[in-house]
Amino acid sequence: MASRLTPLSVALNEDGKEARPTPLTAFREARRWWLKGKRLNLSALAEELGVGRATLMRWVGNKELLLGEIIWSLYKQLFDEAVARADQDPNLKGVDYLASIYYELNVEIMQAEPLRRFLQEDPRFGLQVLTSNVNPLQQRLVDTWRDLLDQQVAAGHIKPQMKTDDLAYFIIRIGEGTVYSDFICDRHPDPAAANTAFRLLLTGKAS
Repeated sequence: MASRLTPLSVALNEDGKEARPTPLTAFREARRWWLKGKRLNLSALAEELGVGRATLMRWVGNKELLLGEIIWSLYKQLFDEAVARADQDPNLKGVDYLASIYYELNVEIMQAEPLRRFLQEDPRFGLQVLTSNVNPLQQRLVDTWRDLLDQQVAAGHIKPQMKTDDLAYFIIRIGEGTVYSDFICDRHPDPAAANTAFRLLLTGKAS
């Protein structure tokens, strides 16, 4: 009787064989390097993956864009966790709900060791990756906060005096000016002051 290979049989037979690298493989390996504090060198990464540098460049664009994707993945994880914590508190609504997320997120970013190390190694390049409009990271941050603001507007919890897209932009800029202030102007980061500015933007009141 002829044997019939099931998808499981095929998968088991292939288990342990070296998988072909993909753009996602490159991202995961680069993210692992960055989190461990290993400098991200595209030639070294291509060699590690067993692909040509031209192939890797076609996958990720360039070093700046790849770093933007890595940092976005970190930010989005911290953002989702801050939202989940705020969602667990039934007493948080509207501005208080948003301010809680904003404050916790800024504190978490300030304490993120891989990000601080990245900025310490090359502040100018690091700030370019984090804050430049050349990198899609900046627009993603704005879009994420705009969507959260829109949810609160739709629920009737806030009534901002400006468009949520503009509001999200200023919120992000204030956060950056706070979180990275020691690298921008040698000023001690103060997330509490950023939260006061956040409330003023949303309500015209500091508390």
